[in-house]
This record gives sequence, C-alpha cells and structure tokens, in this order.
Amino acid sequence: MNVPGPDTFRVVSWNREHNGIGRDGSDDRWHLGVDLLARLKAHVVLRQELTGAHRNGGRALWAEASRLGRRIPFLVGATPESPNRTGVFLDPALCEPAACYEHVTGMWHPVCNPVVRLDGTARPLSLASFHLCSHDPARRATEAKRLTTLGKPGMSAIIGGDTNSYPHRPDEADWLPDWSTISDRSHFEHRTITAADGQRVSDTIPDEILAGEHHGLPPVFVELGYYAATALEQPQALTATASLWRTDQGPRQRIDRIYATPDVAAALTRLEVIDTDEVREASDHAVVVADFSLAALRHALTTSAPHAA
Repeated sequence: MNVPGPDTFRVVSWNREHNGIGRDGSDDRWHLGVDLLARLKAHVVLRQELTGAHRNGGRALWAEASRLGRRIPFLVGATPESPNRTGVFLDPALCEPAACYEHVTGMWHPVCNPVVRLDGTARPLSLASFHLCSHDPARRATEAKRLTTLGKPGMSAIIGGDTNSYPHRPDEADWLPDWSTISDRSHFEHRTITAADGQRVSDTIPDEILAGEHHGLPPVFVELGYYAATALEQPQALTATASLWRTDQGPRQRIDRIYATPDVAAALTRLEVIDTDEVREASDHAVVVADFSLAALRHALTTSAPHAA
C-alpha cells in the first residue's frame, strides 16, 4: 500500500497475536509487525492484543510508538480473564489528544478510547480500539451495545477491532461458516447463537447492533468494509481477515472491522485488507486500512453536529 498523501487521513486496525511475542519469549514477530505498520504511515493505529506492552514501564509500548514515527501511545488495562490489552497510537502532527477513556463495564477487554481534535475543526473525534469476547455471544452483544455509546447524537467517532463475529448483511451470508464442516466443537459454541426457529446460526448480532437499521432508524455506525464495497465499488474491501493460521475453524472470515459514525464515513475514500505473506508471518489476523479524505473529514467535524434533531 502506498504512503498516504497530503489529503489522506489513514486509520489502521490490527490484532497482532500476543503482541508478536512467542511462547518461548522470542520477539521476531514483534519486530516484523512493527516494521510493517511503520511502512503504512498511519495517523491512527487501533491495536488489539498489546499483551505485555505495559511491562518494564511500558518499554515495548514506547518502543513501538517510536518506531511508528514518534506516535503518542495509549494503553488500557487487562482483566483477570485476559492479558490482551487494547491500545491506540496517534500521530501528533494531525491528532491533538483531548482526553482518553477506558471503558470497562461489560467488556472482556477494556476499550481504549482517546478523543482528539484535528486542526481547524469544531468538534472532537472519538477513536476506539476494541476486542470483543471470543467465547460468549451474549457478552459480545453487551459489548457492542456499550460501543454504541460512542456514536450518540452529536458525536463523531471511528472505532475498530476484532469482533469475533460475522457481518450481518444478507449479501454476505453465503460466505459464513458451514458449521457441518468445522471440526472445532468449542468454536461452534463460541461463534453461534440460537435463531428463532431453534437452529444454531452464525453470530452476526454485534454487527447488527453497531451497523444495522431498525424501525426506520439509521445505523449508529457505518461498517466501512461494506460501505467501501458498495458505495465506493471496492469489492476487495470484503476480504476475509482471520484466521490466517488455523484450518480447523473453517474458511477465513471478515471478523476484523472498522466502523465510523455516518458523518465521518462519508469522508472514506478507500478500505483495504492486507493479508500478504509478511502479515501472515506476523499475526493470525490481516491488517485493515481505512483512508479518509482529510479535507472532507475536517469539513464533517466543522459543520453542524451529526444526528441532531
């Protein structure tokens, strides 16, 4: 992917498995992943599984921030259930931090949510890295509802991460797992729900909560992969993202996604999923890259508040 031009605001979301640190403590994948991210020159990096990045005074966190181009790092806590923290790296040349929130209630992994201002804009932009629960569909639904608070009327936001669930649009249904062919029984329990007819089906509820239309109401967020594929005619935006390593859980699925409030989504120019050999060596998840027109984004954050009555 090319380096972003002067009118591009680039947001990247990537789940790097256990922060690229091997079970034996090796850090080859960490270096590979950081080098790959550095070449993308993203203004915002939404990271999942920053496992152990807080240790030794946050040495790994600050090392990654430096290698990405002196970015400003934000990191939230772990939970007793999982050490895999979420974090965000910001380019201070475009993003002036105004606040940072850690959303814990109902979250398996707390959400890292810095709020920034872009030069010349009237309203702040909320940014969030999330990692939904891997094993409990009911908990994922609760987490998705928690994320909708970042898209309340008057708010502008870009959120991204690992949803551990599937897109809800009917025209993507043919790509969902055929559960009769998947040997991992626990994965079946983790990723399916019981439909109204009693059948077990793939869990698409989080995406429906975040980006579905209900009772004539518009979605809270626009799912940028689907938007790019349809409105921008970029079918490659629907490329599956995980798992790049396992074969016992069926074909790869589009579980890593970026969302934006409708005002911000209108500034999107391109969405790309990067799943090169280098990415596959660094992590079991592909990289999701969203490019926005900086001029259009600034305009959106300067005009009247979105969703206002």
